[in-house]
Amino acid sequence: MADHHHHHDDHVRGNGHAHAPTDFGRAFAIGIALNVAFVAVEAGFGFVAHSVALLADAGHNLSDVLGLAVAWGGATLARSTPSKRFTYGLRGSSILAALTNAVLLLVALGAIVLEAVQRFGEPGATAGATVSAVAAIGIVVNLATALLFARGRKGDINIRGAFLHMAADAAVSAGVVVAGLIIWRTGLAWIDPAVSLAIAAIIFWQTWGLLRESVEMSLSAVPRGIDYDAVGAALAALPGVTDRHDLHIWPMSTTETVLTAHLVMPQGQPGDAFLAHAQAMLHDRFGIGHATLQIEVDPACYCSLETAAKI
Repeated sequence: MADHHHHHDDHVRGNGHAHAPTDFGRAFAIGIALNVAFVAVEAGFGFVAHSVALLADAGHNLSDVLGLAVAWGGATLARSTPSKRFTYGLRGSSILAALTNAVLLLVALGAIVLEAVQRFGEPGATAGATVSAVAAIGIVVNLATALLFARGRKGDINIRGAFLHMAADAAVSAGVVVAGLIIWRTGLAWIDPAVSLAIAAIIFWQTWGLLRESVEMSLSAVPRGIDYDAVGAALAALPGVTDRHDLHIWPMSTTETVLTAHLVMPQGQPGDAFLAHAQAMLHDRFGIGHATLQIEVDPACYCSLETAAKI
């Protein structure tokens, strides 16, 4: 932004991003294929064994296929090229996908809790060998799918959503197997819903963090792991900078971060070398790969954004 009060420099923009999104397309394809096959097998055994529990779990696993599809869609759209309408491309799709997955997880969690509470009042028949065997297969399928996303879960909350979806299902299947074994040895039918509630509490703890972080990202909050004050101090410490204001840091996607800031430099426009150095510093120290810096020369002149943005 330029007016007659200031001499402003052009923007410096990051050509590379600190955390370029990794292509998990193959992992999503394998995960969806495995789970669709397992849903078909589980539903088939449910009909043959007349097991409502297996049919219900097949429906639950089908919701996880939807969760994987949502995450895959978000990751794919995030790689789209910018346009005149969407000048950052559709990178924000990965944030929406993570938020959707968190909501889907909470809905599935509610269904698990509701079923467990109902079973406390009306304990069902003890799970037979067929139910336990199919649940054991579910552990393998869900755990294998979760492992496909394990390496990306720390740097991308969209991938973390897919990971948590499948890890949660593996935990539920493990709980069914353990509860079945305990009931088989003790005959205590209440063990099954009790284990379900314990697993639900663990899943909720993990899902709440995913939901909170995805909501923060959708509201353009400073990404977790980036210290706003430290970034401001680093910019203010650059050679020739006497003040900085209007500093904004927000996520462009679940893996890319954007920054804009005004720097007061009374000695005048510092040149491209300064801007390249500032960009490299932000990239290397804070993982911010897309920076726009505005240079203001006269510290006595009024900047229209400074009053509201001096944070």
